[in-house]
Amino acid sequence: MQSREFKDSIYYHFSRVGKTLNSPKRIELLDILSQGPKSVEMLAKETEMSVANTSQHLQTLLEVRLVKFRKEGTFAVYQLANRKVCDLIQSLQKVAEDRFEEINQLRKDFIERPNQLESIGLEALLKRIDSGNITLVDVRPKSEYDARHIPGAISIPIEDLNKKLSELSKDKEIIAYCRGPYCVSATEAVELLKSYGFQAVRLEVGIQHWEKAKQNQFNLK
Repeated sequence: MQSREFKDSIYYHFSRVGKTLNSPKRIELLDILSQGPKSVEMLAKETEMSVANTSQHLQTLLEVRLVKFRKEGTFAVYQLANRKVCDLIQSLQKVAEDRFEEINQLRKDFIERPNQLESIGLEALLKRIDSGNITLVDVRPKSEYDARHIPGAISIPIEDLNKKLSELSKDKEIIAYCRGPYCVSATEAVELLKSYGFQAVRLEVGIQHWEKAKQNQFNLK
């Protein structure tokens, strides 16, 4: 094999992944799957696509080995191929944020709402956990909490929060988190909690960011 032939071959394979990511819906599917395995039907509902269209997008992702699946009875359950795919999505988001200021403005206006809500990062979370005077609430679907969650967090899906207010203490600060910086559920949770007189703040990141920080801390590969 000559040098040019080698380069053409490897860049072709690199481009296969890039070409697969040219669909907003496929990027959204990967982002959702970074939370844990989901059936085609669940993914279709979350992305507001038909089951047929969802399956077609997942098949494209499967062809370049970004996802894998297993059968559970009559259901096909998909998940990310490995942690590196999660890292890919996070890196893509970071590059886009760096190149397009409108992304940051949209997130600030729709998710962060700094004039109304307080948001904190991982470092601040660790300090508050050490204080022992917080309640960490995971407002994602229960299936995602069961798959992986930040240690010490309790599960109260956003759709159940209004019914579970009596289980929370107003003497402790509540930190709500969901899927990460582009998930609105934690924002909605903090708004609801504050309207009922709770001390509440939003965690800017999600479980995948927590795991990556821990991985870097212990130099895991």
